[in-house]
Amino acid sequence: MHRSLHTAAALAAALTTISCSSLQPHSLQLASDTAGVGDLRSIEFSGTGHWYQFGQAPNPDLPWPPFHLKNYTADINYDTASARVQISRSQVIEPGRNRPVPVEQKVEQFISGTTAWNLASSAANPVPTISAQPATVQERSAEIWASPQGFLKAALAHQASTEAVGGGTEVSFTLGGKYRYVGTLNAKNQLTSVKTWIDNPVLGDTLVETSYSDYKDFGGIQFPGHIVRNQGGYPVLDINVSTVKTNPQVDISVPQEASRALSARVVANKLADGVYYLTGGTHHSVAIEQKDHIVLVEAPQNEERSQAVIAKLKETIPGKPIKYLINTHAHFDHSGGLRTFVDEGATIVTHQPNQAYYQKIWANPHSINPDRLAKSGKTANFESFNGKHVLTDGKRDIEIHSLADNSHNDAFVLVYLPAEKILIEADAYTPAAANAPVPAVPNPYSVNLYENIQKLKLDVDQIVALHGPRVATLADLRNAIGISRASR
Repeated sequence: MHRSLHTAAALAAALTTISCSSLQPHSLQLASDTAGVGDLRSIEFSGTGHWYQFGQAPNPDLPWPPFHLKNYTADINYDTASARVQISRSQVIEPGRNRPVPVEQKVEQFISGTTAWNLASSAANPVPTISAQPATVQERSAEIWASPQGFLKAALAHQASTEAVGGGTEVSFTLGGKYRYVGTLNAKNQLTSVKTWIDNPVLGDTLVETSYSDYKDFGGIQFPGHIVRNQGGYPVLDINVSTVKTNPQVDISVPQEASRALSARVVANKLADGVYYLTGGTHHSVAIEQKDHIVLVEAPQNEERSQAVIAKLKETIPGKPIKYLINTHAHFDHSGGLRTFVDEGATIVTHQPNQAYYQKIWANPHSINPDRLAKSGKTANFESFNGKHVLTDGKRDIEIHSLADNSHNDAFVLVYLPAEKILIEADAYTPAAANAPVPAVPNPYSVNLYENIQKLKLDVDQIVALHGPRVATLADLRNAIGISRASR
């Protein structure tokens, strides 16, 4: 999946063997000289501004939700193709949305070669935890080689082509045989923009465009004072740079936890006759056996996870096809595996606004990393609805209800099995570990879930969350939102 693009040895060899001045136009060499590329092996830059949560729009027609950035510091080692980005952020409360009380989140994002991971902590969880992030490798590699000095280094090393465009120069090259980079130099030989494309399970070939402006002298090199990065059509980063350091010590070693591949591990836990909780990673699904088919709730993350779920279902409920896939909402971590089930032949059951969105984005090319649907070319079948929808085989009913007025997402559903008194939901309520302290301030998404349960008059024994360590009860939910059992 990741070839010479991410190998520092190949890039270093190319840098030393290619004569920059003889193979590249004068403007590219001048741009590299101005940016101090020749003696630069690593860089650090810091700033403040806004960060946006990619793939988590609260509505299919809205941009990614914003966060205030108290600090953004990126350390990049170009020789080893590694980087660390330190972020201190807190969510912006958008008008009309009832979000959890903003808390400062401290996240460190790492990449080294083809391994990516996070180190995260918060006031509630001050001990940093390591989590593997294999799905971010392409994105974080692109951030290295789309940085001003990284782009110029890679352009010189990979025999970039140049073309006069308007009053500037367009520079383009390909890394790893499939990752295309296109940059623009202005009349001052400053890099003003970089476009590249990475694969995303939902969007397919996804444009990442970074704009650079307000160049300043930082300790003898020119570096942009303002950086804006767009991904999937909306901003993901907007910072004003305050400090830049050249050749800092950037030594990044890969921790053992960073190499764990949890997404493909699936465990089938029986909740009731014909009802299975499919866990094993950070995101879960629920399989419901019907007379001659299977109904699956949720296809999270990516195709790898979906294929593992399909394999587990063939083992757990053999001989029955997956006829329906119920999608709780369009956030990318909960919809990244949907295309695999379209190829499998399942009908996608989702809230009405999501159908048009999926039909639009699934028309995008998936040429960088073709998935099963891109290869088969099958057409997606939908059953979309508003309010309430019921799937039945005449013996077992599966109720799907809109989650009204939940600020997490505007096209959001829960699933209820009336005979088993099981409620299935994602993101509205994530049960804490047993004996964990009750939150001081209730999560408004969980309060809303409880209000919807009461309004819909659902008799709930078990709450099966599609995140979290355990199956909960209605009493657990009441406790989490501050309603005592005595007041029941």
